[in-house]
Amino acid sequence: MKYLILFVLPLLIMSADYETQKYDVVLKDNNFEIRYYPSVLKAKVISENGANNNFMKLFKYISGNNSNNQKIAMTTPVYLSKEDNINSIEFVMPAKHNMDNISKPNDENIKIYESKAGHYASVRFSGWGNRKKIKNYSNILYDKLNVLDIKHIGSPYFVSYNSPYKVFNRRNEVMVKIEYNTNPQ
Repeated sequence: MKYLILFVLPLLIMSADYETQKYDVVLKDNNFEIRYYPSVLKAKVISENGANNNFMKLFKYISGNNSNNQKIAMTTPVYLSKEDNINSIEFVMPAKHNMDNISKPNDENIKIYESKAGHYASVRFSGWGNRKKIKNYSNILYDKLNVLDIKHIGSPYFVSYNSPYKVFNRRNEVMVKIEYNTNPQ
């Protein structure tokens, strides 16, 4: 019984439900979606360091390395991007926080900001994300946008919704900001 508890308890903790960033689905076609995202508070690290180092900085911030020694709940998704050897990782802050009540990071590399509302296109995939999959699904995303004659803005994000310990039914996406008119003339 003792070993069963030692095995099951971490699985239950690691599979906990996290608050997920809200969005409205505007168009859906299989694993492709166009979504509208309202503004949200995010914490971001940009550096030439690898994604793991940046992740740890943000994880330490939400674990209490901040001006109030406050623990901030983990949310989903986590946004990752890479452009010109510059890595970026972003955590979405819980909805109860705003610029007035969020604890300030002790690490000067962490920036807290409010994202702009906007439309994004995404392609969902399962399993583990890796460079080959991200490139493949980015190409699928761009092909779909070309067919729909929708212009993308900037580079894509790899978006992960699961803890690294989740093995089955993983949810990943490649997303990109788009120019999208909900009222075509």
